Amino acid sequence: MRKLILTTFVVATSFTLNAQNTSVQDYIDQYKDIAVNEMMRTGVPASITLAQGILESGSGNSKLAKYSNNHFGIKCKKEWAGETVYQDDDVRNECFRVYKTAEDSYRDHSDFLKNRPYYTTLFDLEPTDYKGWAKGLKKAGYATERDYPQNLIGLIEKYDLEQYSDEALARLDKGEKPQDNTVANTQTYASNNNAPQEKNNADLALFSDNSATQPNTTASSNTEKIAANNTQDIPQKTDNIAADDICTLQANLYPTGVFKINKTKVVYLTKGSSLFALASTKGISYYKLLDNNDLEAGTDILRKDRLIYLEKKPKKGEKETHMVANGESLDEIAQKEGIQLNSLAEYNHVQTSSMPLAGETVYLK
Repeated sequence: MRKLILTTFVVATSFTLNAQNTSVQDYIDQYKDIAVNEMMRTGVPASITLAQGILESGSGNSKLAKYSNNHFGIKCKKEWAGETVYQDDDVRNECFRVYKTAEDSYRDHSDFLKNRPYYTTLFDLEPTDYKGWAKGLKKAGYATERDYPQNLIGLIEKYDLEQYSDEALARLDKGEKPQDNTVANTQTYASNNNAPQEKNNADLALFSDNSATQPNTTASSNTEKIAANNTQDIPQKTDNIAADDICTLQANLYPTGVFKINKTKVVYLTKGSSLFALASTKGISYYKLLDNNDLEAGTDILRKDRLIYLEKKPKKGEKETHMVANGESLDEIAQKEGIQLNSLAEYNHVQTSSMPLAGETVYLK
């Protein structure tokens, strides 16, 4: 997101300080119900949403919030089709999204986190683990400030924002459903890791996988309740989809069944899926499945979502190059582009276990 402008105020009297605190509290009172509804709809903790809103918008006092209803500093990105406004941020004259209402901004913020692969592992955390969420947002590249997690945690604890996450969970326990308010500005969320990455802290990529640690029963239960309120239509089976087109789909919404990347049959499996079961269902050798996907012997239950190729991947990609996103491994690039990992490593004179730097160009041929 945008860099926060930290302005030091000279507090002449306690009255001035109280006025500041009241401003923050007024902001919380105004948007807490929206944050609760968004948590019920997508699983983004209400405490985190409110803390980010306070921090990013200066409690609704920033120019972006006042004149563009943009409370989270979300930049346009290539998929944005709504109105825009330009102002200086990381660089001069950057493009930011404009919303018709503040509620649209809140909903877009939730969808931004929910539908981009960079924040996937955050949703493995217990919804009330606000410290984990705060640290995870920083690790995923949401903000540049070194003390960003501490700022969020401080706001949550000072203003008891966790009570709103608790409220969302309590309402889900009672069987309540979130209000389905359609956003006036409709977007398509692309996970296009092949496109050149803009210099935007909120648009960085996957961080190290924490999904190997099993969530506790409470976390799993809460996640299931939230997921039940977040069902979406799945794209239908497609005969052949190029890598570029696949990347325009949401990371967790690849076509069902068998489709193709780089002219090679592939399926998209979610964390917890069994390779043994897939091999049996598709009538192919389990060991062939491991070889096709550069996986170690004995691998069965997937520890994170993964594209699984049913055929041997080609040695060359459909494109010439791939632009690396932050935290993206060579193996992940090989899967996204449908290319053999050893060949990819050879073209770029690196080891198969390499973690290329964000923004680097990886050769696919």
